[in-house]
Amino acid sequence: MQRITVSLDDEVAGLFDQIIRDQNYQSRSEAVRDLVRQAVETRRLEGSAETHCVANLSYIYNHRTRALAQRLLDMQHANHDLVVATTHVILDHSSSFETMILKGSVGKVRGLADAIRAERGVRFGAINLVSVDPNDHHDAPDDHHHHDLGHVSPHPG
Repeated sequence: MQRITVSLDDEVAGLFDQIIRDQNYQSRSEAVRDLVRQAVETRRLEGSAETHCVANLSYIYNHRTRALAQRLLDMQHANHDLVVATTHVILDHSSSFETMILKGSVGKVRGLADAIRAERGVRFGAINLVSVDPNDHHDAPDDHHHHDLGHVSPHPG
C-alpha cells in the first residue's frame, strides 16, 4: 500500500469531515480511498466502450408528452438484450419516474441511456455504471449452463 499526503484548506477539510461523519467512515483515509476508486473507475469506463457493465438509469418524464410513453417502451423492447428490469412510479398527474437496470457493453448501455434522456419530455436523467467482468466459472461440474447468457461479477477495485 502506498501513502500519500493531501493538503486541504480549513473550510474544505471541515466540510469533508462532516461528510465522513455523515457516511460513517472510520477515517479520512477510508473516505479518500473510496473517492479515488470512484475516480479511477469513472475514468476507466469513459475510455472503453467494450467493457461490460451493469447500470441503473433513472429519469423523470412527462407522460402527457405526445406518444412519449410508447416511444420509451418501444426503445426498451428494441434493446431487450440490455434491459434487465424496469420500475415505473407515478409521481403526480403528469410526471412519472422510471428506473431501468441495464446490462451490456458500456457503449451500448450509454447509447440507450443517452437516447432515452434526449427524448422530448424526459427530464432529470442520471446513469450509474458499474463495470463487471464476464464470469462463467462454476464450482461444481454439474452446475447449469447459460447458452450465451453468462454471469457477471463486479470488477475488482
